[in-house]
Amino acid sequence: MKRLFDFLASLFGLILFSPMLIVFMILIWLQDYHSPFYIANRVGRNGKLFKMYKLRSMVKNADKSGVDSTSANDMRITKVGHLVRKYKLDELTQLWNVMLGDMSLVGPRPNVQADTSLYTEQEHKLLSVRPGITDFSSIVFSDEGDILAGKDDPDLTYNQIIRPWKSRLGIFYVEKGSFVLDIKLILLTVVAILNKKKAISKLVIILEKLGAESQLCEVSKREAELYPFPPPGACEVVQSR
Repeated sequence: MKRLFDFLASLFGLILFSPMLIVFMILIWLQDYHSPFYIANRVGRNGKLFKMYKLRSMVKNADKSGVDSTSANDMRITKVGHLVRKYKLDELTQLWNVMLGDMSLVGPRPNVQADTSLYTEQEHKLLSVRPGITDFSSIVFSDEGDILAGKDDPDLTYNQIIRPWKSRLGIFYVEKGSFVLDIKLILLTVVAILNKKKAISKLVIILEKLGAESQLCEVSKREAELYPFPPPGACEVVQSR
């Protein structure tokens, strides 16, 4: 049922948003006359690599800088790219990945191989399902770029203060996932674009009803500053990336 829903919904989504995507594809191309798409390897279900499609929001060959995490003030982001990222337009092209079966509409966000190679045994649960366009962490950390802004080492900061909770939320989804939960998370993702605070309050209620640990619920409220914490299955905070 999940796969059928994914296929039909992604097909409908691509048709619905195609006019807007075409406009932004042209705007991106006009900036530097390079492909409007960013196609990169990501780790999918059971550790299988796949090509993920996104609208390009950064300068060409930005991924060759050696930095995987992107802050909001990253100089590699183009003018049009800031709009693309603000309204999550770069995620819409991933509907193609959903149609192909590489991804699902809802599931743990896919990572680069350099990140999954650091996974603890517990975090490998994240690779037991298809990665998704959205999930709990996509809403809680939709401002990931702002969190990493101004950091000397965005990759290390990501692993110290975002990864521990992002992974826990992903694992929680893997354990509690259902068709009804998927629908709720899709709707909350739309709400989050317009009113993140409202979306998070609803999300925390869902976490509490499903029996999430109190600490995870508190962090998900995003009312306090994030702090370094060990990733799930580890005893120490990550010290290098």
